[in-house]
Amino acid sequence: MNSIECFNLSKTYRGKGESKEALKNVSFSINSNGVFAIIGKNGAGKTTLVRILATQLMPSSGTAKINGLDIITDEKKIRSQIAILPQEAKPVPWMNPRQNIFSYMLWRGFTPKEAIARADKAIKYMHLEKVAKEKNESLSGGMKRKVLLATVLASEAEIIFLDEPTIGLDPISRVEIWNIIKKLKKDHLILLTTHYLEEAEELADKIAILNNGRLVAMGTLEELRHKIPYQYSIMTYTKNIKKIRASLSGCKVVKGKEKTQILANKEIANRITTLLVKKNMVFSRSPVSLYDIFYYFARTEIGENDEEE
Repeated sequence: MNSIECFNLSKTYRGKGESKEALKNVSFSINSNGVFAIIGKNGAGKTTLVRILATQLMPSSGTAKINGLDIITDEKKIRSQIAILPQEAKPVPWMNPRQNIFSYMLWRGFTPKEAIARADKAIKYMHLEKVAKEKNESLSGGMKRKVLLATVLASEAEIIFLDEPTIGLDPISRVEIWNIIKKLKKDHLILLTTHYLEEAEELADKIAILNNGRLVAMGTLEELRHKIPYQYSIMTYTKNIKKIRASLSGCKVVKGKEKTQILANKEIANRITTLLVKKNMVFSRSPVSLYDIFYYFARTEIGENDEEE
């Protein structure tokens, strides 16, 4: 089983008399295959964390271990066990997908024969046969990301770092990548950073929330729900709120123009839904989403007219 462990990992960027703490004493432990998603606002430290764990960047203090190997003293051994798809990565425009994968395999130290076999296997796995001989520059954005993912997969690395792998893709291409990641996570440990909260909710076995360089919460989606005061979300028409205002004590109310969200714990949610049923009001009730959890920990207002009841 694969593992990633962080021990008080910190990173400070310095330059021109200024300094910025990108990571502040981040510690966590993952000891199983699956998808470990890291979410956070821009500048939260997600990419910095990925680059440090992938041995591309030295931490300012603390350390981490990849499958028991120290990122500072065992970086060469680690690089043979990992593969990374950076956020800004692009396939070589004048190569075709097969050439792209083949050259990367050579760079990783495989023989030409092994590189050809791995490229063919990855192309088949990613269903890229029809575009295998087309130039990368002529491919759609979704196809280019699939080529990059195939390039990473061909290495057969045990741990894969995906830094915002679906950024800029259309919904159909995004779902295609999701389905591939779901297949991969059975035999790999995938560390995924994303700005799409629905992506983390769909794919992740565990989720970490970074805020201003600090790890503020971590767990399964269900575990995260129990780390905030509100486990349920009730949606009803805003015009109904005045009629039930007296029953909203202990809730968080997020008013919209037409609909209002009520965030509450189980006991209060039961009381409110019973009241809404008695008053024959239209509503929906569901467990809080990762959106609600994220904004609670990131201390960002959920809506323009957010208020505590």
